[in-house]
Amino acid sequence: MNERLEQSRKIVKDYMWWSMGAGLIPLFVVDIAAVTGVQLKMLSKLSKHYNIPFSNDRAKAIILSLLSTLSASTLAKGLLVSSIKTIPILGSLTTPFIMPTVSAAVTYSIGAVFIQHFESGGTLLDFDPEKTKEFFKLNFEESKL
Repeated sequence: MNERLEQSRKIVKDYMWWSMGAGLIPLFVVDIAAVTGVQLKMLSKLSKHYNIPFSNDRAKAIILSLLSTLSASTLAKGLLVSSIKTIPILGSLTTPFIMPTVSAAVTYSIGAVFIQHFESGGTLLDFDPEKTKEFFKLNFEESKL
């Protein structure tokens, strides 16, 4: 395995852990915003690693596009888990086990998609979510614990 690819995987793994921590934030919607921020930072670092210009707006649009490839039930579960945090006791007992896992799986999957895309010579500007949606879903399902 080449050194660049190995370093890329390390970047994704590091940000996967950060997104798990962000998933623990006890405030509804703030946790989702924090996880998205971690994902944007990961894409920025991967872009820099591959010497590819980074656009925050383009990266946000791509993340939303990739998330839309997940089933409606998966997205609804994520929002439900985040909203459960507002319920005293129940939220503090259940969400530390669910939201960090989902956050890590999504972040890992986004990272895997971009490693593949950047390794093949792609950029943020020519990224096509339709071409990667199956790879994204496969990584998401495999990375969930």
